[in-house]
Amino acid sequence: MSESPSGMSRRARGLRVGLLSLMLIAVCSMVLPLTAYLWTATVHAQETGQQAEQAAPAQPAADGKKEVNPRSIYWREVRESEPGYTAVTGQETNVLIQSGGQSWRELRNGPVKVLGAIMVLGVLAALLAYQLIKGGSRLQHRTGRKILRWSTADRVLHWYVAVTFIVLALTGLSLLWGRHVLIPVFGKEGFAAWANLAKPIHDYLSLAFVAGLVVMLVKFFHHSLPAKYDLQWLKQVGGYLDDSHPPAGFVNAGEKMFYWTLVVAGAGLVVSGFWLLFPNLGFERAAMQTANIVHGVTSLILVTFVCLHIYLGTLGSEGAFEGMTTGYVDEGWAHQHHSVWLEEVEQERAGKGAAPVPTGSPAPATPT
Repeated sequence: MSESPSGMSRRARGLRVGLLSLMLIAVCSMVLPLTAYLWTATVHAQETGQQAEQAAPAQPAADGKKEVNPRSIYWREVRESEPGYTAVTGQETNVLIQSGGQSWRELRNGPVKVLGAIMVLGVLAALLAYQLIKGGSRLQHRTGRKILRWSTADRVLHWYVAVTFIVLALTGLSLLWGRHVLIPVFGKEGFAAWANLAKPIHDYLSLAFVAGLVVMLVKFFHHSLPAKYDLQWLKQVGGYLDDSHPPAGFVNAGEKMFYWTLVVAGAGLVVSGFWLLFPNLGFERAAMQTANIVHGVTSLILVTFVCLHIYLGTLGSEGAFEGMTTGYVDEGWAHQHHSVWLEEVEQERAGKGAAPVPTGSPAPATPT
């Protein structure tokens, strides 16, 4: 039985509808993902354009005034350490960037480290040249008669302060210059091990040093006041260049300069060290950075003066070191370097009616 023409027409239409539906589904399955890709690319292009527009230099407005980029204002405030809002509680937690740290790093690793090295090494080189050329200040006449210059308490105090300062100087300078001096020798691991040891030694020993320094400054204050003859001593540089004998009391003008350097630079060293030693007392980062610079500068000044003091107390002045080991100095040394003090000792001896001191025996004079 054959199918009617109308039935064949309906079946053909059904096939066409099915094929068109399959084609539509296939086209949609390909077009819809491409539409999403196009939409994402369009949004990204718009965002990129906005960012480029914001980052572009400000163009002059119609009235001739320069427009300010809002984003540059924001980052300028951040770089200037402007405080903002934060839910985190704590000191300076509302400061996103503390730009002073970069300034501190450049100052410490630049002028402080470099100029400090030039100052210390320059003085050491000058002292070495003086020793090689002139051989120090020789004792021109040794009498054999001894005068008590330093009591036992004075010498114990001196060596106590000297030893603690030298240890502090070695540990502190090794942390300042260790990257350039110790790492090439011991390597990074060796320097790290030394730094872990040097840091606590420096921190804890500083308290003992400060106590001894204060006692020493108080004890020798009356000896370190200026006198009229100090200017003559300075003009003749203590006689170290021409072997002259400028007048000086128990303490000469050079030692007085060292004393007042200890007072001024020592005060800066102690106060700044206190800030660095106790950061939990609430000091802000800017104060800690300033304290670190002050501590470095004052310590380098004191190290320079101590190098000069050590040389003049040993190789630079024959007979001086005897006083700090035995307490007694030769009468000839006292006449050559501290003539005013020797006259005071002789007047005190004459007032007491003391007999002449035999050669090789110490004179019963006690420093005041």
